[in-house]
Amino acid sequence: MSSNPEIEKLVFRRTNERQGRHIAVSPKNSSMRHLEYGRIILEGAKSAESFSTGGRETGLICLNGKAVVTVDGKKHSLETYDSIYIPRDSSVEVSTDSIVDLAEFSAEVSNRYPLQVVPFSEIEKNPGLKFSTGGSGCKRQVHMLLAKNIEAGRLIAGFTVSDPGNWTSWPPHEHGEMLEEVYVYFKMPDPAFAIQLVYNNTDRPELVTVVRDGDAVLMPTGFHPNVSVPGHKICFLWAMAAHREIKDRQFGVVNVQPGFDQGSSGLEAGRKQ
Repeated sequence: MSSNPEIEKLVFRRTNERQGRHIAVSPKNSSMRHLEYGRIILEGAKSAESFSTGGRETGLICLNGKAVVTVDGKKHSLETYDSIYIPRDSSVEVSTDSIVDLAEFSAEVSNRYPLQVVPFSEIEKNPGLKFSTGGSGCKRQVHMLLAKNIEAGRLIAGFTVSDPGNWTSWPPHEHGEMLEEVYVYFKMPDPAFAIQLVYNNTDRPELVTVVRDGDAVLMPTGFHPNVSVPGHKICFLWAMAAHREIKDRQFGVVNVQPGFDQGSSGLEAGRKQ
């Protein structure tokens, strides 16, 4: 499979190894139509980065450390799992006096939506934004950081943590007509790993691969379940971009794989009310 150039456009390895700001995935080098993903990793001599959002709305999620994010001259502080939505056509500086690891997601939009800071403490106390789901063998916690709680055009983002050895994105579901998606694995230190599948037909899967900390897997279409190895959790960021601005920006509106669709998708708590 690794020799297939189309498959190679679905997997990006070790995206967390470079200091500074690095865009790993974009429509220019992948199967994504709208979504970009990158990392901003700062420490020591490299303590700041500046950029413009241009025509793209941008979400930053703090995975570790602390940062000051200055948007059009106004400063905002982020700590672990805090996030910020930054409008298109904004000037941004990210800085730290210690260390910080930020995931950056963006998508082009026609409209300009307001800047919004989302403290993780607000997510933790809202059962519509942090909830447990899944039954035996597929239990996990879903954290919705930039979702129904903010105003945006295309972006939806958050993270999922499984129980050790469990499946996530189960039952298998897909939403390719409305949303493209990327998974970014984090907090999975060696020897932890997981298996990621992407398929429209189980007889001919587009992707079956081992994933580790820092890897990114793209889901332009298809069902996309994954499973962690026994004794280890699977932890991943997920970010989606709606194909139609505003209209398709809906979490939890999915098609469950036939044969596994007798019950709920497990994502209902995250839908808009």
